[in-house]
Amino acid sequence: MKLMLASSSPYRAKILQQLKLPFDTCAPDIDESAESGENTHDYVSRLAQSKAREVAGQRKDTLVIGSDQACTLNGLIMGKPGTKEAARKQLKMCSGNWLEFHTGLALVNTQTGNEQVVVETFKVKFRQLTDNQIKAYVQLDQPLDCAGSFKAESLGISLFEAMEGSDFTTLLGLPMISLVTLLQSEGLSPLLSHAAHEE
Repeated sequence: MKLMLASSSPYRAKILQQLKLPFDTCAPDIDESAESGENTHDYVSRLAQSKAREVAGQRKDTLVIGSDQACTLNGLIMGKPGTKEAARKQLKMCSGNWLEFHTGLALVNTQTGNEQVVVETFKVKFRQLTDNQIKAYVQLDQPLDCAGSFKAESLGISLFEAMEGSDFTTLLGLPMISLVTLLQSEGLSPLLSHAAHEE
């Protein structure tokens, strides 16, 4: 079985490389708008599944991974800032507060049609940040394409006071502990796969 990541995100691709399994990437073409009355959990679950399904329709004998993430502050979804000014505003709102990250993960087996979907949650508490600290961070890390305006795998870790969750990679956008569980249920064990290649 081939492995495919239904994403154009270099961050997710880098995380997936940890498993040392060969994989390809393909950017799904879907509408990412939220539906009326849709909560964050259902939103990321639906988008992760839609991304995997869209790419799966073009492949045979492939396990397709779809993922989507949203972060919320007091129930308000924080999108990607796009500009430095918007990033500084977001971080000012985050200062001293807890943010909750919901990451949807889907795995579609194009051989059997089997689909699995899970949603993982991770929380981070921001330090009390000064305007100068916020300005310096945005300039140094350029987190303009990141929900919440930070890169946790980079200097963004210095913004946090505490974390709460079972899997840090959920925060990064691809929950690896859950992914390994899903892959193993489809007969693909990263550890055994490497052992077979080495023998």
